[in-house]
Amino acid sequence: MEEEQNENQLNIELSEEIAEGIYSNLAIITHSSSEFVLDFIRVMPGVPKAKVKSRIILTPEHAKRLLTALEDNLEKFENANGRIKIQQGPAGFPMNFGGTVGQA
Repeated sequence: MEEEQNENQLNIELSEEIAEGIYSNLAIITHSSSEFVLDFIRVMPGVPKAKVKSRIILTPEHAKRLLTALEDNLEKFENANGRIKIQQGPAGFPMNFGGTVGQA
């Protein structure tokens, strides 16, 4: 029985560099008939240009599994912490980050 459990167990390695993570405050999702591409971007106030910090490419099946896992985790988070409120700006994204706009 123990050998059976070990066969179904996946050993995942996480390097220090990857464990630090990359901050992203914007995601752009595109797709074709065979894949979904998730680009994670960091937008900074007052900077008109932003770089893609990470790109993840998924099969449609794995994209659906990710959606299901995100929905499950968001529901658990909101049950424990309250509903997440989303602020909508003109483009659906708060470009001023909810703060004041700087002036010279």
